[in-house]
Amino acid sequence: MIEKIFRWIGFSLGYVLITVGILCTLFILYGTQPLQLLEFPESSIAYSLVLPVIKTGVQGLIPSTISLLVGLFIFRSSIKKLTPRAVFRFPIIVFRGAKRFRNWFLEKVDYLQSESEKWKRVFQVLRSPYSLLRAMGFSPQMAASFLIAGSTVGSAVVVNEALEGRSFARGDSGIYAAPSDAPVFYDEEFNTLRVDLGTTSVGLIEVSSTTLGTAYANSTLPSNESNVIIVGGLPASSNPTFNETYLIAGTIILDRLRCQTLTIEHSKVNKLIVRGNSSDGQSFSAVPSSGIDVRMRGVNGGNRADDMISTDSYFDQLKINSAASGVNSAVDVLKLSNIYSRGGGCLISRVLAGTMEITLNEVGGDSDLATKDFQIKDTVLYKSFTNDSNYEIVTAAPAVIP
Repeated sequence: MIEKIFRWIGFSLGYVLITVGILCTLFILYGTQPLQLLEFPESSIAYSLVLPVIKTGVQGLIPSTISLLVGLFIFRSSIKKLTPRAVFRFPIIVFRGAKRFRNWFLEKVDYLQSESEKWKRVFQVLRSPYSLLRAMGFSPQMAASFLIAGSTVGSAVVVNEALEGRSFARGDSGIYAAPSDAPVFYDEEFNTLRVDLGTTSVGLIEVSSTTLGTAYANSTLPSNESNVIIVGGLPASSNPTFNETYLIAGTIILDRLRCQTLTIEHSKVNKLIVRGNSSDGQSFSAVPSSGIDVRMRGVNGGNRADDMISTDSYFDQLKINSAASGVNSAVDVLKLSNIYSRGGGCLISRVLAGTMEITLNEVGGDSDLATKDFQIKDTVLYKSFTNDSNYEIVTAAPAVIP
């Protein structure tokens, strides 16, 4: 190997020095004519560099000749291999050698990288209680309940160890404890986007340009669920014990949704605006009220949480709830826009809002005007109600997007 290296060093040195010797000879014989033929002006750097070589005359060839002899001496044992063919093939041989070295080097890098990823996964599994519980056969929900709800391991462990890199802003599914951008729970079998609001108010929650439910191929709703979109508070229950909650909002905007059914219930709204919607049957039974609960609203909070925005995603379900028992949560602006859903209804329940705008939505899925797919029930109280340009039209179920 060393012999080959010295041999090709000698070839390279001889190749270069022979070229230099030929050029110097031409300059000695013809003076500055080669420079003129190459159209180098006398003021150029090239002219200035070559001219001293020409002026040295034969003396300029002495160092070149000595270097050439040294190069020939280096590969004297292989002098017979110095043929015109070897000289002309030298650049090709060098290129192929460099390519072999490149491929060998990249193979080693890929191997080391794959080994690093494997070891990283091993240590993540060993240190992650969630991964160990899943490996023991527990369901995703059961594993999460052990880690989040009833153990000495806080939700931060799940975020840091099992869910690293997932984000609400990037459109990843999971259960998010607002206003955190990282989920407290995620599993590959769990494709719901769920936001659990607590005591920290949020300035803006926006979900847009999103496909939900069975509207995209190979998707299903979670088991025992009949709604694709659920927004608001939660009803009281005795098993397990849960005290009723409400979602307080300054403004709620439902814009350009495609829902099979849209239901608004158990809510109190100061200004209710329903405009430009088409539905496969509609029934508006909201009740006017002047009570304190239907007052104008806005949500402050000082250093409140950062905005939560998700767009361009696919989920089996969207939930935005006041999830802590007996604790009403607050968001200043909640906006759902350009959402295409299939396989279930859209439900807005237990909301206390300053303004609710329901505009330009398409509701329906059974082609039967008698079923009233768009309903605002009599459990909704309002201070002012704008009902403008809403039409009933026979509407089939949304198509599945491939």
